[in-house]
Amino acid sequence: SLTPFSASEDMRSTWQGKAGRSPLQALYESDQFEQSSLQAVHQQRREMLSNICSRYTRKRRLLQPDDLRHLVVDDMHGLLYCYVPKVACTNWKRVMMVLTGQGKYQDPLGIPAHEAHIPSNLRTLSEYSIPEINYRLRSYLKFVFVREPFERLVSAYRNKFTLSYNTAFHKRYGTKIIRRHRQEPSDRALERGDDVRFEEFVYYLLDPRTQQEEPFNEHWERVHSLCHPCIIHYDVVGKYETLAEDANYILQLVGADTSVKFPASSKTTRTTDDMTAQFFQDISPFYQRRLFNLYKMDYLLFNYSIPSYLRIR
Repeated sequence: SLTPFSASEDMRSTWQGKAGRSPLQALYESDQFEQSSLQAVHQQRREMLSNICSRYTRKRRLLQPDDLRHLVVDDMHGLLYCYVPKVACTNWKRVMMVLTGQGKYQDPLGIPAHEAHIPSNLRTLSEYSIPEINYRLRSYLKFVFVREPFERLVSAYRNKFTLSYNTAFHKRYGTKIIRRHRQEPSDRALERGDDVRFEEFVYYLLDPRTQQEEPFNEHWERVHSLCHPCIIHYDVVGKYETLAEDANYILQLVGADTSVKFPASSKTTRTTDDMTAQFFQDISPFYQRRLFNLYKMDYLLFNYSIPSYLRIR
């Protein structure tokens, strides 16, 4: 059996670059980076995270290797990336495949989306031995990308429940949601599970039975439960709202080849704040408040304010 291990205090941002200096140190000493404002932003995010963690987590629990299934490892560049579905995770996995592929892949966008999600294409930290895990946690640059929690939730709902090709999700989750949370469902709906309403999805998330039976699916699990930001000290907390500059910053920090570019995002089908507000129009203030409480830690940890469209004040 695997012994649990703790993220020790000296793990905080001690990654040694090729020259034996930390990337942040190298950055400060280098004229080519006119990035002091960006550094300040990231420093602020780290401090915010640390403050909220110390305020809300009383007991530091030990990490289990199973907690590390979302941390993708790049041994060549000394990089750990905790992926969060619906936060540019496909593109980040593509970039990680380019970084770790020893020249096999040149262009992230040349990698089909489904291939980026094949587990064997990228190694995760849970696959290493305890000493190897501790070494990487202590000495690699660690980053995570986050997004406004309800926008991410609506994005997950739209992707998994409103698109006809996601039949696996309709069968696995849709049928259960409809059976439990729809009055007098039709036989067709019970069988196919392909017309789940957002309101029913919210009831499912708030139903105590849901998490008693199994953990949330990663597409709607809270970031703090996927990436453990109060136990693992992330060097960079990137945000979906500042995706391009944060991605660029990380690639520069680890000295990635300048030809490796983070793909520009397609704005066409993106879930926006306005769109999210529309989905919440039909959710009663009572359920809005309960849902907010469910995702409250992500709001606090990553400094997102309560959405103005919520009627919970």
